[in-house]
Amino acid sequence: MAIGPARRLLPPASPRIMHAMLTSPALFRSLLGAADWDRLAAPVQRMHGDDTLLHAAGHAAVEGSEGLLARQLRRLLRLPDPGAEQALALTIERKDGEETWTRHFGRGHMRSTLRSIDGLHLRERLGPMSLHFKLRRDADAIDWQLCGARLLGLPLPRWLCGEVLSRSGSHNGRYAFHIDVRLP
Repeated sequence: MAIGPARRLLPPASPRIMHAMLTSPALFRSLLGAADWDRLAAPVQRMHGDDTLLHAAGHAAVEGSEGLLARQLRRLLRLPDPGAEQALALTIERKDGEETWTRHFGRGHMRSTLRSIDGLHLRERLGPMSLHFKLRRDADAIDWQLCGARLLGLPLPRWLCGEVLSRSGSHNGRYAFHIDVRLP
């Protein structure tokens, strides 16, 4: 006898409910819209697509200040320390319109939760911090434009958020990202 994952029996769904469950678009597709989604590079569509579970691996070069404030902020948000060619493993779990991204790198791991907050903006929650982005297609990539941030649920003044320049694209047929954070 084989033992597999536990299954919960659910009552049959009406055809209308089942149709809605099957055609619900992925988070990034719903925020960008179908026309912009279709123009993204294939690696970007795969990374931000419909799969309920995705695993990816690669390398990341991390640059950053070694100042006390920068080190404490990295520790608080569980961001990686600076270093070249750091091994990076990513798991994305998608459920009920929410994505949980778990990144393993060097000595630690970082987990964030992404969801739409109003059908127009993406909220990424990193520990006590929430970042709000407007996603925009630029050529075959996604630009993440920071619109605001909250700490422990309280809105931060926009000037305090600094600049976050983030782009999800492709390079040599593989998914690639670039994030540049500059604080005041």
